Amino acid sequence: MSDEFRPGPLDQRDVEAREDVLVFTTEPLTEDIEVTGRVKAVLFAATDGPSTDWVARLCDVDEHGVSRNVTDGIVRVRATPAEPAEHVVDLWSTSIAFRAGHRIRVQVTSSNFPRWDRNLNTGEPEESASTARVARQQVFHDPARPSRIVLPVVPARQEA
Repeated sequence: MSDEFRPGPLDQRDVEAREDVLVFTTEPLTEDIEVTGRVKAVLFAATDGPSTDWVARLCDVDEHGVSRNVTDGIVRVRATPAEPAEHVVDLWSTSIAFRAGHRIRVQVTSSNFPRWDRNLNTGEPEESASTARVARQQVFHDPARPSRIVLPVVPARQEA
């Protein structure tokens, strides 16, 4: 990975201000929430191209509004242009306590270079692709196509 991609939790506010990044944020939490295990994003989405990537990132937003990455993932898909499909993005595993007063945030986009290799959205083989095209993307979040983040929440312990 290139040196320009620093490891660890980083402020995500510049990324979240981009027009090509969807951002979903909870209200401030009223109590701590522990998330431990495999995280995934289920996206119902469509693209106008034969190939695209779907990227999701889980973030912790502190009481000052600073958003820091927790975990993320990507899935490369072959698509039927303009046809909505379900895609599961594996965000790997984590263990974190989102503190009361913080917010849980999810970013969705279709690129994250140089973190992951670029997708030129043409369907050409990645190792020899030379033509790039801008993809028009849609993410759905309605009752029939419930895009969502799946968090393995650990139940709060009851004090004796």
